[in-house]
Amino acid sequence: MDACFLGIGDLVEAPSVAVVVDVMRAFTVAAWAFAQGAEKIVLAESLDEALALKARNPDWVALKDGPPAPGFELVNSPGLLRSVDLGGQTVVQKTTAGTVGALAVKEASLVLCASFVVAEATARLLRTRRSDSVTFVVTGEDGQADEDLACAQYIARRATEAGTNAAEFVRRAAESHAAAELAEGVREGVHSDDVALCLEVDRFPFAMLATLEGSLMVVRPQRLGS
Repeated sequence: MDACFLGIGDLVEAPSVAVVVDVMRAFTVAAWAFAQGAEKIVLAESLDEALALKARNPDWVALKDGPPAPGFELVNSPGLLRSVDLGGQTVVQKTTAGTVGALAVKEASLVLCASFVVAEATARLLRTRRSDSVTFVVTGEDGQADEDLACAQYIARRATEAGTNAAEFVRRAAESHAAAELAEGVREGVHSDDVALCLEVDRFPFAMLATLEGSLMVVRPQRLGS
């Protein structure tokens, strides 16, 4: 498998296969949302679009980065989300990097949203699809976020070498700038367990497949064979 690693701003055209990585915290949060029962996640281009989608669909649940705000029931924190019952719900998600990265490759034939918690399921799906060329979108810090790059490199390695050890990749993520900011409380809408939850490897048995449904980019959990 030929893997390349690009920041959002480095994308010139839609790749054939894209794995969009946001470890801290968008796609760790998305995985937790599915674990808490969410049926699907709709990715919004902006906060205004998220609110507009919710206005048209009052039973949907809106989620954003930072502190709570009017119209948004949830914030982008796995630690805070893990106690929320989302059974059968549609979540509208808008974050600073992860959702932006996924929307940037919405024309790709296969788009997977990923983080450490779904790493093996993502790698297995890539192996199953026999993807020859995969573009990993490193969403944080203009493509320089080491937690995202480490996770992307781990999934790429795992897709071809199933026995790859995660320890060194997780260590890099734990020492990243984003991890330090979360641990030090620099960001708002944070739980004290967020870093640890973002560093859990293979917590969930599904990949997260994003597809265009009409004009909306929709993420659903994808178990191998389903």
